[in-house]
Amino acid sequence: MNPPRTVTLALTGASGMAYGLRLLECLLQADVQVYLLASSAAHIVAKQELGLTLPARTAELEAFLSQRYQARPGQLRAFGREEWFAPVASGSNPAHAMVVCPCTMGTLAAIAQGLADNLIGRAADVAIKEQRKLILVPRETPYSALHLENMLKLARLGAVILPPNPGFYHHPRRIEDLVDFVVARILDHLHIAHELMARWGDRNGDPV
Repeated sequence: MNPPRTVTLALTGASGMAYGLRLLECLLQADVQVYLLASSAAHIVAKQELGLTLPARTAELEAFLSQRYQARPGQLRAFGREEWFAPVASGSNPAHAMVVCPCTMGTLAAIAQGLADNLIGRAADVAIKEQRKLILVPRETPYSALHLENMLKLARLGAVILPPNPGFYHHPRRIEDLVDFVVARILDHLHIAHELMARWGDRNGDPV
């Protein structure tokens, strides 16, 4: 299967902003067009977890992250929560895939119920109805029965539920290694080539 040419990446207010920003970096490095959606809570989490102040205005956010990750001109486009004329708001021009990383339980519930009351929810709704790849990276523990029911509903609709649970068989030495493990799994599901980690059995046929 060919890798997606365009990916919508939504950052929400769950813990794990490092996953989302590392994924953004890898998508841009892979020459993928990225439509970025960031909730107001995502800005708070980025500051609290990474000490990173993301600009509030979408044009400034777009410029800041494009420079930070060396995107080519126009490769990264950022949109606000109510920019209903954004490409991802319509099934006539959806991205080839969408990832919500990290994904709050509130966002997951809203997607499961089809609320679509902001651009993140609407873009996910479009992905489902147009049968595009939708990957949700929910960061919560433990999961309640309500959380699990919402995930099951979305999985039955074709969404990929990919909790950020890193493995340890690759002998991680740094936090970045754990982050890359999760991002590698997301890229695998997007069919985007990467070299973030050795795969199981790649070294002399033995687990790594």
